[in-house]
Amino acid sequence: MEKYFEEQCEFIKCKPGCCSCCEVGEYPFSRLEAEYLMSGYIKLDKRVQQKIKKEINQIKQNNLKYYKCPFLQEKKCVLYNYRGIVCRTHGLAWYDYDEEKIKLPYCVNLGLNYGKVFDRETGEVFLQNPVKERLTIDSILRSPEAESYELECGEIRPLIKWF
Repeated sequence: MEKYFEEQCEFIKCKPGCCSCCEVGEYPFSRLEAEYLMSGYIKLDKRVQQKIKKEINQIKQNNLKYYKCPFLQEKKCVLYNYRGIVCRTHGLAWYDYDEEKIKLPYCVNLGLNYGKVFDRETGEVFLQNPVKERLTIDSILRSPEAESYELECGEIRPLIKWF
């Protein structure tokens, strides 16, 4: 992952406070990732935990499919070091072999990541070297590499469904 971000650094504009990717999503997490996330959650201050619980309850009560990540507090991920693959890979452009096109992160529409190689009017992408691997949770956790380590990640489902 570090190598990909290094290769693409001239197009990446992520910085503290930039959180549009966390404002509306479904956030697929495997059981393994959800457990790791919760190992960070239990270390949080009790007031922060209560605020997160309240947000989770509101999301569930309103039966929202897309929502602000409950761990985004004051434009900052309070569990940044424990975040899942979907969070770690967001921001990179990658080539989708099924659709035969380059996929860009949502923030390109805000003029951020890859903004200088994307024409918003035509939708054309002028990028020579996107990441060639699929960077989805399924493709990473079910990859031959993961299988060779006999990695058991468990079921994958939207983050909110783990609560």
